[in-house]
Amino acid sequence: MLQRNKYRKALLTAVIAATLVGCDQAASSSTAASQTPSTPQQGGKLLIAIDTDPNCLDPQQAGNNNSLNIGRQLTDSLTDQDSQSGEIVPWLATKWQIEDDNRRFTFTLRDGVSFSDGSAFNAQSVKENFEAIVKLGARSSLASTYLKGLKQIDTPDDHTVVVIFEQPNAQFLQATSTMSLGFFSPATVSASAEARCQGSLVGSGPFVLKQFVHNQKVELTRRDGYQWPSSLAAHQGESYLDAVEYRVIPESGVRFGSLISGQLDVNVGVTPQDESLLLAKNIKLLARTNPGLVYSLFPNQSTPLMASLPVRQALNLAIDRPALKPVLSRYQASATSVLAKTTPLYQDRSSELKYDPQAAEKLLEDNGWKKDADGFRSKDGQRLSFRISYWQNAPFIELVQQQVKKVGIDLQLEKAPISQVVARQASGSLPVDFYNLTRSDPDVLRTVFDAGGRNVNHRQPSEVDRLLLQSSQTLDSSARQKYVTGAADLLIAEGNAIPLVELATVIATGQNVHGFHFDASSRFQLYDTWLSAKE
Repeated sequence: MLQRNKYRKALLTAVIAATLVGCDQAASSSTAASQTPSTPQQGGKLLIAIDTDPNCLDPQQAGNNNSLNIGRQLTDSLTDQDSQSGEIVPWLATKWQIEDDNRRFTFTLRDGVSFSDGSAFNAQSVKENFEAIVKLGARSSLASTYLKGLKQIDTPDDHTVVVIFEQPNAQFLQATSTMSLGFFSPATVSASAEARCQGSLVGSGPFVLKQFVHNQKVELTRRDGYQWPSSLAAHQGESYLDAVEYRVIPESGVRFGSLISGQLDVNVGVTPQDESLLLAKNIKLLARTNPGLVYSLFPNQSTPLMASLPVRQALNLAIDRPALKPVLSRYQASATSVLAKTTPLYQDRSSELKYDPQAAEKLLEDNGWKKDADGFRSKDGQRLSFRISYWQNAPFIELVQQQVKKVGIDLQLEKAPISQVVARQASGSLPVDFYNLTRSDPDVLRTVFDAGGRNVNHRQPSEVDRLLLQSSQTLDSSARQKYVTGAADLLIAEGNAIPLVELATVIATGQNVHGFHFDASSRFQLYDTWLSAKE
């Protein structure tokens, strides 16, 4: 039996009204726009400013939003996800069947799809790509977790592929809508992981990669003959745009000035301080809260300092989240759970995130951490000090630094290039990691915290792993809600997740940009985007 309706009902019961808040805010905050031409126009190059080097372009490996927003243009997925309803809809798969208690997924593939080198997309392509992702292992930080427990993939014919898991895998259908499980040609699959990161990518998508120059630009051109967009697309045939160029511009003032002067069409790195100025200049702002894991601190229990539960709990109690609001975007909010409000099955856990500096100080005092002359705490000659390496535009982390200092915690900040931060996180040596992770499914928690997977906390298996596993195995919304909420509560109580701020993607576009919109994960697909003449 086709399972789309069942999945849709389960997901819709969990999607909260906040899902559309960001889009509504953006629509209402934009000042009067010039009249959009009634007919989309073909041609032109879309110039997009990004704030950091994408580092790795392969969406099967990458995890940061700039990389994934580029990778999305190069590849297609089996399914797509409606950003408003959460429904999973056809793309390269025209239909699917889910059997054996969410262990067996059978997809029927559409005809006539090919990669940009002319090779055919078929059931074997799905098998080769998915098996290659599993082999990538930790390099594939997102996609490999979506395929955890993969048992086998059968290809009875060119248009039928059967994906079978060892255990129930209810999250897999939504995962097939992500670019992380997008498809590349046999030549790409056989290339090295390093070569793929640097641009050896031949996909099935509406654009092809022309050039990648680190810390400068990424150039894409329209794919000739493209005829297989998602069922959510507004048109058929090739993309409207001739080309897309992403320019790496770290300085917010340069991005702002270039957009105002018309030298750029899109700024995907809008800073909070620029929002009012852009609106005053009649620049369109689009904003949406990213679903998934909010910006958080992730203590590493393999380090002596963060192996201490009282230290982790004190860190959580020392943070005044509502007080972070003054430095946030108007579209951002302080965290109220480990999950953002736009995530299916989110529940408000603000009561678990209370600000209580007195309780934090007592925990530390009771565990032998005494304040020194500088106001910081020490124990057995060791200062209560740790460093966070980060690359994101996150001014609120400086306020967090000031807040925890009041209870004697020495939080040191180091902003570094993304490649350095990723390498340090991968080494597992940092006492505390800092990031967010976007996905429109609560299984994002299992991706990050599963003791048998990424295990960001480097902790031993515990009750939270049982809850995360159970949440990934059932489509019963009430049961899944219980497991997800229980896991969130445990992660907070045990100090393994210290939520800070919900990420909101805020994008500014010129009045000549049309058809630019967010997908269900607050990322974008440029297939329907087009340009009118600049005024």
